[in-house]
Amino acid sequence: MADASSRPGAFAGRQGDDPDAGTAPRAAREATTTPGSQTGGGVGWTPADPGPLGLAAFALTTFLLSAANAEIFGQSEKTVPLVLSVAFAYGGLAQLLAGMWEFRTGNTFGAVAFTSYGAFWLSFFALGQFGYLAELGKVGKSTEGHALGLYLIAWGIFTGYMFVASLRTTGAIALVFLLLTATFLVLGFGNYGAHTNVVKFGGYLGIATALAAWYASFAGVANSTFGKVLLPVVPLKRD
Repeated sequence: MADASSRPGAFAGRQGDDPDAGTAPRAAREATTTPGSQTGGGVGWTPADPGPLGLAAFALTTFLLSAANAEIFGQSEKTVPLVLSVAFAYGGLAQLLAGMWEFRTGNTFGAVAFTSYGAFWLSFFALGQFGYLAELGKVGKSTEGHALGLYLIAWGIFTGYMFVASLRTTGAIALVFLLLTATFLVLGFGNYGAHTNVVKFGGYLGIATALAAWYASFAGVANSTFGKVLLPVVPLKRD
C-alpha cells in the first residue's frame, strides 16, 4: 500500500481515500465511482480533488493584489476595481466552493484553508466595494493604516498556525503557508506604521507566495491528469 501523502494531489491525507487510488488517472477513478442510482449499481460518488482549484484562485488573486502593492505595473484608478472583481469571483467564491468540496472529501486542513481564505477575499472585496477604508481615511490616514494593519496581522496569526499544520502535508503547501504568513505580517506592520517601503516589500513577498501556490496547483492538476508524479510536491507526512 502506498503512503496516502504520496498521491499526486494538492493536499495530502484525505480521510476515506484509497491510498492506491492516486496511481490511476482520475478519469478512470471517477468512471468507477459515479452514482449508481439510475443503473442499480455503483459504489458511491467520489468528488474530484478541489485543491488545485482553490490554490489557483488564491494564487491569481494574490498575484494581482501583490503586484499592485509592489507597484510593479504602476498604480491607476482602474487598479482597485480590477483587483476587487477578481477577489470577489475567483479568490472569494471559487475558493469558498473549493473549501466546501474539501469538507466533502474529509480533508479538514484543505476545508479550513480554502473556506477561510475565500472569506478573506470576500471581506477584502467588501472593504473596497462599500467604501469602509475610504470612510476610515476621512478620520485620518494613521487611523486607516492602523485598522488595515490589524486586519492583516490577524490573518497573519491565523496563517501562522495553519503553517504549523501544513508541515504534515507537502513541502509545496508548507512553502505557500510560510511565505503567506510572512506576507500578511509584513503588510500588516507596514500599513500599521504607514511604512511605504515595507508595504512594497510585502508586495514582493506576496508575488513569491502566488508563484508557490501556482506551482502547487499546477502539480495537482498535472499529476492527477497524467496519473503519475510529474511535478514533485515533497510529501511531509510520515507514519
